[in-house]
Amino acid sequence: MQKPPLNPAFAPGLVPGMLVRHPARPQWGLGQVQSAIGDKVSVTFENAGKRVIDVSVIALAPVVEE
Repeated sequence: MQKPPLNPAFAPGLVPGMLVRHPARPQWGLGQVQSAIGDKVSVTFENAGKRVIDVSVIALAPVVEE
């Protein structure tokens, strides 16, 4: 069964290249969105490497470029 496309209520405006932070993991540092499929967003963080975030559970915080 296929998942529906990314739900904008969960991940409004999260697109590849966007910079984000994980609100519960500040030690991970700045992250860059790699892809968004369904409610899963792949992000590469400075100090934690590549992580897949379930945006139906965790709201990533968009960052204005630093």
